[in-house]
Amino acid sequence: MKFDIEYVEKLAKVLTDNSLTEISMEDGEQAITLRKDVIGVAPVAQPTPAAAPVEKAASTPVKAGKPLTSPMVGTFYSAPSPDAEPFVKVGQTIKEGDVVCIVEAMKLMNEIESEFSGKIVEVCVSDGQPVEFGQVLMYVE
Repeated sequence: MKFDIEYVEKLAKVLTDNSLTEISMEDGEQAITLRKDVIGVAPVAQPTPAAAPVEKAASTPVKAGKPLTSPMVGTFYSAPSPDAEPFVKVGQTIKEGDVVCIVEAMKLMNEIESEFSGKIVEVCVSDGQPVEFGQVLMYVE
């Protein structure tokens, strides 16, 4: 038997509907783990080792790059002011310590610096959107 996409989607729904953070299934020669690491992020299917070779299941594509997460709860801003250019754009190369956005918390504007160098491959939140602690703001490759 092979894990088909409909089965994986049903497992993802069970994960989300029941506020679970992880589901692992093993079926003889194959195994799959769905894990939700951060609130608000869709579950990602990851094959796990089993006794026999594991067949890779069809799943939601895994994001490329390292996630840059919010260190606090607040409101995301991509630029220092409404009429200014964003700190970073997709495709832009950044260095460790570069300011990549602002998270406003309790009327304080907190500049968020990159923890690593690389190229911005995706910005996951839009301007003015509320963010949670640990939520992925962008991916850096």
